[in-house]
Amino acid sequence: MAFKCATAQTALCLALMFIPSIASAQSDKVDEFVRTEMQKSKIPGLSIAVVKNGEIVKAKGYGLANVELGVPATPETIYQSGSVGKQFIATLVMMLVEQGKMGLDDPISKYIPDTPDMWKPITIRHLLRHTSGISNKFYEQINLRQDYTEDDLVKKIAVAPLDFQPGQSWIYSNAGYVMLGILVHKATGKFYGDLLREKIFSPLGMAMARIINEADIVMNRAAGYHLVNGELKNQEWVSPTFNSTADGSLYFSILDMVKWDTALNSERLLRRASLEQMWTPVKTSDGQVKPYGFGWAIVDANGHRLIEHGGAWQGFKAHIARYIDDRLSVIVLANLANADPGRIAHTIAGFYVPEVAPREHKEAAIDKKPFSLYVGNYEIATGITISITREAEKFYARVASQQSAEIFAESETEFFEKAADIQFTFVKDAMGTVTGLILHQNGNFEAKKMK
Repeated sequence: MAFKCATAQTALCLALMFIPSIASAQSDKVDEFVRTEMQKSKIPGLSIAVVKNGEIVKAKGYGLANVELGVPATPETIYQSGSVGKQFIATLVMMLVEQGKMGLDDPISKYIPDTPDMWKPITIRHLLRHTSGISNKFYEQINLRQDYTEDDLVKKIAVAPLDFQPGQSWIYSNAGYVMLGILVHKATGKFYGDLLREKIFSPLGMAMARIINEADIVMNRAAGYHLVNGELKNQEWVSPTFNSTADGSLYFSILDMVKWDTALNSERLLRRASLEQMWTPVKTSDGQVKPYGFGWAIVDANGHRLIEHGGAWQGFKAHIARYIDDRLSVIVLANLANADPGRIAHTIAGFYVPEVAPREHKEAAIDKKPFSLYVGNYEIATGITISITREAEKFYARVASQQSAEIFAESETEFFEKAADIQFTFVKDAMGTVTGLILHQNGNFEAKKMK
């Protein structure tokens, strides 16, 4: 295995060169699977890292980091983080909490005094857990190609009514994490990206990790792509503002992420109690437990504890899956918006720990007549619905504002998507009436059928 080493990463690269082939059979299976998946999904380039028992057992790039220039993807290739970046701002906030510079139960009005009345009960903890009620409708108020100041963003976010009262429910909120970056700036006087470099990236030797900046010269930077009618296109561009917000606007390589993963196994950044708090599922005031902590999803993978997160932004997809008790981590970075790195990571994990392998979903030949009972809208959170529709003999699911995707039956109550690692289980009462469904995507989320 040969690596082209950057000066700052020479030690790590040399270590990789001499790793014994302790899992050659698994490695061959991974190569075959990844290449098949890339061909099927038309993924230009992809890099993966597998860490087992604290050692890198595989770090490899596949395909092209830049299609126009014919540049191969390698372990040093730099990708965009998408929402995988949320775990970094969450960790930074917890570091500031440990230092007494912020408090989890501080109201955001402590840092932004002129907040609207509806924001008065919102705390830092609410923002970290996505229980603030701050709405993603913010993105309907802004132009992604326009620059805004932080004060502008706060005003735009404040326009939209809360989705629910703080702490009452759970809705994934990118806008809430945008607020976290702004609050860190208010609390410390420093841009959150500068603090990430100072407190996390530099100490850990994450040489290429940084805030996105398209103007700078960034060595080994991949290009991002998306598919339009099956044809590969370059990513669409956004303003510098939206490449620097705290909801997920980072550059890094798999080698950077390996260093991050290693640090999470120690108390180098945070005390163990703080890490465990980040990895504890949230319980809302309405009594529901949601599989999310602070910037991490908490998942049961066939009885094995899995802490993970995915990300998507500007023609890139990212995923980190950490099987805590198995001491296994899989990192997948891809330069295609249509890729499913979560499914890739989960499948790769199964080659090293067979017990965590995702169940294979197969379409079953079942009478589809009863499935009409499933058609309708299901409320997964206040104001957020999953729509199930039927066209002739085909069924489709649309989660919130995402595009509809065809779903396939594998039993009388279980459906799955073929293009992504998403499943649906429909729930009936004793009389056979459909009362809800369970969305299986990075955890299990219940939704009630709406009348």
